[in-house]
Amino acid sequence: MIAILDYDAGNIKSVEKAFHRIGEETILTRDFREICNADKVVLPGVGSFGDAMEHLKHYELDKAIAEAVSMEKPFLGICLGLQLLFEGSDESAGVEGLGVLPGAIKRIPDAPGLKIPHIGWNSLDYPGKGRLFQGIDEGSYVYFVHSYYLQAKDDSIVKATTEYGVTIHASVERDNVFACQFHPEKSSEVGRRILQNFADL
Repeated sequence: MIAILDYDAGNIKSVEKAFHRIGEETILTRDFREICNADKVVLPGVGSFGDAMEHLKHYELDKAIAEAVSMEKPFLGICLGLQLLFEGSDESAGVEGLGVLPGAIKRIPDAPGLKIPHIGWNSLDYPGKGRLFQGIDEGSYVYFVHSYYLQAKDDSIVKATTEYGVTIHASVERDNVFACQFHPEKSSEVGRRILQNFADL
């Protein structure tokens, strides 16, 4: 059973449907006990960093996330879910993130010819290939929608990068914690394989 965290963020239903398409059983929940009893936990979402942290705390999901991570359950953050796992974001000055992983979320810098938000397909490079990318060739394309990007403090956790004016840390992995800035649920066959790799952990 995969617990998908429900904290009033956007895009949660499409993640749920993507797991159903690969035959995985899910539960959309904010219940502490259900989260702790699940085999795996997913934190999806699109929206504002500050609003999302407010909602996570309101539903006490920050505590549930900390508990799930400490229990060494496979944990996947997607898009905003990746950003929330880190220490803070330029989008919401003064708002602390979950701090599960070391790093900060920065705004993609303006540059001539560069549209922000970054919306579209970009290829992935593998500085250190992670478990989510088993069977997926380097250079494969995935779908991004974001204005902010991760600068991880620890390069060893970065498993995929892409270029969009700057080098974007597109996916990270440390122990049982995984996260993607892109949307695997919108990334066609490559995305399905990533979700299957997570489900198979």
